[in-house]
Amino acid sequence: MSFPAYGVYKESGIEWLGKVPSHWIAGPIRFFAQLQSGHTPSRQHPEYWENCTIPWFSLADVAQLRSGRIKYVYDTKETISELGLAHSSARLLPAGTVMLSRTASVGFSAIMGRDMATTQDFANWVCGPRLKPEFLLASLHAMSGEFRRLMMGSTHQTIYMPDIAKLAISLPPVQEQEAIVSFLDRETAKIDDLVAEQQRLIKLLQEKRQAVISHAVTKGLDPAAPMKDSGVEWLGEVPAHWDVCPLMRLTDEMRPIMYGIVLPGPNVDEGIPIVKGGDVKPHRLRLDLLNRTTPEIEAPYARARLQAGDIVYSIRGTIGDAELVPDELEGANITQDAARIAPDKSVLNRWLLHTVRSRPVFVQLEQRSLGAAVRGINIFELKRARIPVPPPAEQQRIADYLDQELAAFDALRAAAEDAIALLQERRAALISAAVTGKIDVRENERVELAVA
Repeated sequence: MSFPAYGVYKESGIEWLGKVPSHWIAGPIRFFAQLQSGHTPSRQHPEYWENCTIPWFSLADVAQLRSGRIKYVYDTKETISELGLAHSSARLLPAGTVMLSRTASVGFSAIMGRDMATTQDFANWVCGPRLKPEFLLASLHAMSGEFRRLMMGSTHQTIYMPDIAKLAISLPPVQEQEAIVSFLDRETAKIDDLVAEQQRLIKLLQEKRQAVISHAVTKGLDPAAPMKDSGVEWLGEVPAHWDVCPLMRLTDEMRPIMYGIVLPGPNVDEGIPIVKGGDVKPHRLRLDLLNRTTPEIEAPYARARLQAGDIVYSIRGTIGDAELVPDELEGANITQDAARIAPDKSVLNRWLLHTVRSRPVFVQLEQRSLGAAVRGINIFELKRARIPVPPPAEQQRIADYLDQELAAFDALRAAAEDAIALLQERRAALISAAVTGKIDVRENERVELAVA
């Protein structure tokens, strides 16, 4: 759908806005809203954190804003007391205040649905009569480029308050703001519904993908094959001519399953590449993406060095991810978050990769995963995971079949992800065009209201 432009424009004098409709004004947000910061009552005074009733929005609450679809927030993970509020620079701000995260997780915004306070990690605007909170929120959603320009710091990025005070928007008359907000609510909801459809498709593809893997590696490709009880609850029946054995029996006796470097030290420019648990992802096992450690730190862990064709398996944090080691990582090492599985020469590594990725094998390990805060798999348990093992020729057929089937699933997933990216770009562009006056939605809203 295309929308008309306004009839007459003028220079706003603000780079990110460019030209705006001639009857709009432009300037720093603080001209139209009272800018407030937040604060954290001292943790050294327990009484400030007793009998707490005041919602207190902190970085721990930013997760609910990350989608960009939440307009109003009501709940916070923590509350502070009246005493804590009175003895700090925190302020109780009224419902309708617009807040923006400016530290660490920079650029997330929402409107307070109730009176609340925030930490010093947020900038807050109490809107005046000329500025609707919803219009300011939409404008902030369009300002990601400005936020990136103003962020300072390499590891802990921040937009400092003097720069926050300079943030500028364009401002149409209040009735026009309401029309723009109504238009964006309706149009972005349509886009969000389309995104949700693609996300559901991705979820269904992932479930189907996992079902195809699990069936192939536990039941084989011949539906007429006689079956037997595997003796393992999560495997169920397997073809009668298959073996079932611990994973360690399928690995190179000289290179047993093990984890690697406990303390890899800081990343160095020249050194030994190391694979962390988080690196065990598709397209992540690349030499240019890995951290490196010094030869001195790596040397005691020579037994965990990788060879091309090995399998790396994440055993802490996000457990159960597995990938084949590419040729370029020959001689690299792993951290304690990953395990190396070196298949025996009689075992096809592609088949074994699919098998250790399967749900029936993963569930065996998940049931015994250790740690409350960070889940982990004990190497002892990994070695003893029960694996259904077909003859070599059948391993080859299963691997070839799964490679082909999964490539089709991956292509469908990639298409869905591309569709989501395009929809999100469309959403961002629509918001930006509306709040900067590049499109005129006033007539569109009159038509919509008349129809309703």
